[in-house]
Amino acid sequence: MTRTSTQKDDTGRSIPLYGPEGFAGMAAAGKVAARCLDFITDYIRPGVSTAELDRLCEDFMRQAGAVPATIGYHGYRHATCISVNHVVTHGIPDEKKILVPGDILNIDVTPRLDGWHGDSSRMYVVGETSVKARRLIAATHEALMAGIAAVRPGATLGDVGWAIQQVAQRERFSIVRDFCGHGVGKVFHDAPQVLHYGRPGTGIVLEPGMIFTIEPMFNAGRPEVKVLADGWTAVTRDRSLSAQFEHSIGVTENGVEIFTLSA
Repeated sequence: MTRTSTQKDDTGRSIPLYGPEGFAGMAAAGKVAARCLDFITDYIRPGVSTAELDRLCEDFMRQAGAVPATIGYHGYRHATCISVNHVVTHGIPDEKKILVPGDILNIDVTPRLDGWHGDSSRMYVVGETSVKARRLIAATHEALMAGIAAVRPGATLGDVGWAIQQVAQRERFSIVRDFCGHGVGKVFHDAPQVLHYGRPGTGIVLEPGMIFTIEPMFNAGRPEVKVLADGWTAVTRDRSLSAQFEHSIGVTENGVEIFTLSA
């Protein structure tokens, strides 16, 4: 059974509050997402195209009984988004995009299982890469987990954003502000919007039953991005490296449940 919070997000949308059925559905979908991202690890190597990685992920999701929620979403035609190096997010898989040693890439999957969306993304490295790239990846993952650690009933989305922001500032990376996390569940993108920066004690007050993604994007250079002519691919304006990690989480009675964590 789904209830609705009395709070609304900045867009005026009501925020769903899910019960045990919703948490179970998200856990099942999230498990498929995590297993898919585990599975694809062995195929990340020089000479592989991002289109081939996309096909492998689609096959995995379908064999698990799920469908890729991105296919057909606002006209998108692929099972994943694969963002390489200076691509911030929504990179389109391409036969001509061949991985080379030193590349870093984010793979974002959203298997829909029995109507529930398990949204998650993870960074990968092709062979050896630079110290700066590894620092960027490590900091982005640390920030994701810091944001998740701030989730509990009575905390605010400002607390979550603040926790993420502190990692970026300490490590001297910039936070992409053009994209944010979002509510997720039976709807792919729902309320609330989840900013990856903020002030403690501000914003939506977290309540048990809220389900949303946290998905910080850090740039090695400046935070500005631009969307290419394809309408999807977002890149850093200064062509600096970018990294992102994402989990789908739910607010419990006394903390947080991560639906997309690897076993």
